[in-house]
Amino acid sequence: MGIRWYVSHLNEKLTLSRRLPARFDVAAETVLPAADPLRLAHQIRQDMWRKLQSLRGFSPVVEITSAGQGMRVRAGGQVMGRVPANTAAQITEVLEDPGARARWIRHATRGQGGALPDSRADAKDSHRIAAKIDMKSESAS
Repeated sequence: MGIRWYVSHLNEKLTLSRRLPARFDVAAETVLPAADPLRLAHQIRQDMWRKLQSLRGFSPVVEITSAGQGMRVRAGGQVMGRVPANTAAQITEVLEDPGARARWIRHATRGQGGALPDSRADAKDSHRIAAKIDMKSESAS
């Protein structure tokens, strides 16, 4: 029997967690092009777990919120015990890895056809797109 993952939808936000309520003792954020949020959350969770599986008591959480033409991602999770000082930096490494980002977007846009035009180009340029989205959200406030 596999591990049960909880998925909650609230307004424009999807949260994937191992435990309820989902809790962020440590987190990092990024912005990605629009894609299937559940597929994206599972891909990010898997890579984050691979990086942090040796962190005792770590339970991953991924939160994805629609942000204009993209998705704002907060990844991290709950830690039973002390959180090492470099944990957020390790999560950031996962979130900013260009190869992983392209793979996540490829997987999360599979089968969506014309719904997301030029998604492969978007994945390759995700840092540039994220910067544009960030600039738009900063100028809107």
